[in-house]
Amino acid sequence: MKEIKRTEIKIGAKVRIVLKKDQKTNRLTEGLVKEILTKSPTHPHGIKVRLADGQVGRIKELLES
Repeated sequence: MKEIKRTEIKIGAKVRIVLKKDQKTNRLTEGLVKEILTKSPTHPHGIKVRLADGQVGRIKELLES
């Protein structure tokens, strides 16, 4: 899976993230980016974001920007 850079993520983008509780199963949650939490340009486990519904996780798929 291609590493997603922080610069590729826009507020309001539709993404799939893995929540902390789902890391073992890799179950993905879909939502819209409200806030980008990771400060570095990249992260080996994915950029951490907060979704519009308040859930926090690491981006695994960028659906649209």
